[in-house]
Amino acid sequence: MASPAYLATMPLHAITEVYGEEGLRQRFALEVTRFPAPDRERLTEALDLAAHLHRDDRRVREPYLNHLLRVAIRIMSHYGVDDVDVIVAALLHDAVEDHPDELGGDTEAALAGLARRFNPRVADLVRAVTNPEYDPERDRHEQYRAHVAASLDRHPWARVIKVSDFTDNGVGVIHTTGPKVRSSATKYRPLVPVFRELVSRPDTPLSAPTKAHIMDQLDLAESRFAAILDGPEAGKV
Repeated sequence: MASPAYLATMPLHAITEVYGEEGLRQRFALEVTRFPAPDRERLTEALDLAAHLHRDDRRVREPYLNHLLRVAIRIMSHYGVDDVDVIVAALLHDAVEDHPDELGGDTEAALAGLARRFNPRVADLVRAVTNPEYDPERDRHEQYRAHVAASLDRHPWARVIKVSDFTDNGVGVIHTTGPKVRSSATKYRPLVPVFRELVSRPDTPLSAPTKAHIMDQLDLAESRFAAILDGPEAGKV
């Protein structure tokens, strides 16, 4: 494993490729050293719960936990966020959607369980980024995009979680293989202007330099989606 100082300089997907889950866990541990002990305990509890819930889940070539770790680390390291509730919710942002049974039953019971275990604000943030049940008669991607736009319109801190999630999926599309490359680009490309507008809002709780960084990442995601969907090799991806 690289030294802590070197690990702290590495891009998150590079850590994933070289050191895997253990490297991301160590990078997470480096980020949380700045928090008081009670906050570190809450963050560790959230990570442990996420690891347990997603223990059998895979994301193409990697454990699903890697994605959750990158989303949370990005919020701390790249966005400069020290709000523990937001970081806890980032680690658990797919927990209710993917594993409601293990959290207490249906979606509402699972959210209530998170509210008891952490606090109501964590549960509210997770609710805002949890996809609803979709109408099977309508286009699933269109329903997803409508939900994202409507839900994040009224939840500034949830935007922070979702844009980190989107960055990991969008900019990180080059780390995806097989049919998921094109399906991901098709799903996420129309959301680029939605996130540009949401991030630029005055009530989005991020600094101007952070917003500029995110805009650059959105531009990069858009260029990758265009290469996948519009380029001369598009049909071969």
